[in-house]
Amino acid sequence: MQDHRESAPRRRALTRAGALSLAAVLARGALAQTAAPPPAAAAEPQPLDPVVVTATRTERLLLDVPASVDLIDRQTIRDAELRVNLSESLAQVPGVVVLNRQNYAQDLQISIRGFGSRSTFGVRGVRLYVDGVPASFPDGQGQVSHFPLNAADRIEVLRGPFSALYGNSSGGVISITSELKPQPLRIEPSAAYGSNNTWRIGFNGAGGEGSNAFSVDASRFNTDGEREHSGATRNTANIRTAFLDSPLGEVRISLNAIDMPNAQDPLGLNRHDMETNPDAAPLAVQFNTRKSTTQATGGAEIRSHLGESTTLTTSVWFGKRSVTQFQAIPQATQASPRSPGGVIDFDRLFGGGDVRATFETGPVTTHVGIDAEMLDEHRRGFNNFVLDASGTTPIYGVQGDLRRDETNTVTSVDPYIQSEWRIDDAWRLHAGVRASEVRVESHDKFLVNGDDSGSTSFSSVNPTIGVVFKPIRTMSLYSSYGRGFETPTLNELAYRPDGSAGINTSLRAARSNNFEVGVKNLWTPTLRTTLALFTIKTKDDIVVATNSGGRSSYQNVASTRRDGLEAEAQWQPTQALSFIASFALIDARFDTDFLTCGPPPCTTPTVPVPKGNKLPGVPARTGYFEARYRNPIADVALETRAQSPLYVNDLNSDHAAGYVIASLAFARTFQVRSTKPRAFVRVDNLFDTQYVGSVIVNEANSRFFEPAPGRTWLVGVDWPL
Repeated sequence: MQDHRESAPRRRALTRAGALSLAAVLARGALAQTAAPPPAAAAEPQPLDPVVVTATRTERLLLDVPASVDLIDRQTIRDAELRVNLSESLAQVPGVVVLNRQNYAQDLQISIRGFGSRSTFGVRGVRLYVDGVPASFPDGQGQVSHFPLNAADRIEVLRGPFSALYGNSSGGVISITSELKPQPLRIEPSAAYGSNNTWRIGFNGAGGEGSNAFSVDASRFNTDGEREHSGATRNTANIRTAFLDSPLGEVRISLNAIDMPNAQDPLGLNRHDMETNPDAAPLAVQFNTRKSTTQATGGAEIRSHLGESTTLTTSVWFGKRSVTQFQAIPQATQASPRSPGGVIDFDRLFGGGDVRATFETGPVTTHVGIDAEMLDEHRRGFNNFVLDASGTTPIYGVQGDLRRDETNTVTSVDPYIQSEWRIDDAWRLHAGVRASEVRVESHDKFLVNGDDSGSTSFSSVNPTIGVVFKPIRTMSLYSSYGRGFETPTLNELAYRPDGSAGINTSLRAARSNNFEVGVKNLWTPTLRTTLALFTIKTKDDIVVATNSGGRSSYQNVASTRRDGLEAEAQWQPTQALSFIASFALIDARFDTDFLTCGPPPCTTPTVPVPKGNKLPGVPARTGYFEARYRNPIADVALETRAQSPLYVNDLNSDHAAGYVIASLAFARTFQVRSTKPRAFVRVDNLFDTQYVGSVIVNEANSRFFEPAPGRTWLVGVDWPL
């Protein structure tokens, strides 16, 4: 396959020239527009004591919540950003690691305090929500590719013990809410273009009168990718309506859809290939690895006021997801009688509901509810090859013979209660409990390799308690505890370690005890700091057991432990100048010895992993610093991100080096007749640092490394009409 891209030195030279020339054009335009309004109005920072809802399910000031919660506002999400990946917006949140794989076939790698770090694709261990609709399935697997960042009004990130009140696999919670409020009609097209033929065009509209509102957002994204065989196209749409004074109460309806055809998968690289030619993807080209995804979801929320002190909130959602993925599995491995082939193909229906009553009784607010979710999946596997006319040479990248045919269902039913007692002006007590029941059933229709049917179930009762003490109005001290659990996903349950037929019914859910103490200070109206200390002890954590014939199985290890610190400061000394700084430190380690597998084929774990080894995919230290200066010429933002080395497997036999990278952005609001477009230019990885952006944890063939791009540039405009 011929590579038509520029050489790396020439590409970087063009990047530098393009970014500088765009900055010059923007500066000249700004100087010429002396009558333009001050840009500061378009870049107001968020309130330093924002209202948050994820921890308590009721609007509360940040200082009144016994948990680590961060709110990313609309301006931060949108200003001078591409608005395609959550990694753009969440870098400032301590304890949250969002690694951009530069691989749109596999989504981002997201972990919160180490939960979710072992996921080799998609997101697991973290609960995800879009406009109140779960983006995580009841088995704990989820994705964020359909998050409508261009339409977002806010993103809330909840960390720590209170995450357990969201049920299975809730090591943390990320919830995005799109804009929906009555307002004058606003229509806003937007566009951005940058390195590697990366571009996004979008349309955003919102409006409403009286008690009715609507919002519409649609976008198309495309990139050729920095690496070979890493191009992708993504189409998204998000529609919301609100009827805030209907006979039923406040009604909000949401529709969301994504179409991502043939997103190329460049795969990971081993160390030698990563160091010699990080842009190459020879195996991906050979097998034409790719993934096509379509998904549509719909949801509705009805909030009915049954009296002055009682509110009933009813939410329902439904959706369909279809995926076809071509993997890089050699013919010899696919030839194994027990191989599921090299093509994954499934259609998945999902849905659920949540009914919650809220009672206000003097100083006590109580929520009593029940949540139910289901997933119904038809999964098939095919060979990723056909033989040529001679019958001897495989042609890869073509769907071949059927190798797997099964239906899988996952259901969960979770009653819960959560309460807040405002004892007096200084003290608040929060407590809750959630009982979770998750059932998994699989019915094998293929039967050539034995009957892999089976069923299993998991249950847990998870209490949470927290206390807040405010010695003064602008300072709060808090302490909290929560018990959480994480079930194996469908993929982890699929095969037994001993090779016998049936799903892995011996695999248990991981269970954790989470403790946190913290202090939040609103020193002045322009300075806020937070500090949190935590410790997490987990039993029965899930790790790889065997890898043979294209099948991976999993096992429980005795325990893991995570101890850490998170700190954050936001300061706006003047109207024109603001700073954000955050730092996280975590010691995430195995707390017992266990055995794991070596290179495939491996049917029995024989390689010792000693107690004290670090959890792979969890950087011990992360940091973020942002300085933003708003002046009459342009808003200028300098961002710096730092990360310590990243272990790639349980054995800690290799790692990706740590790094520090910087980004620079300029933005300016112009006056063009009656409209005020806002243009921007940004340069990422300003000093052209070579580093690994993400690792594929425990990759069986040692292709752990996913290189990050060098210096890249982006220019764009939002044009409200």
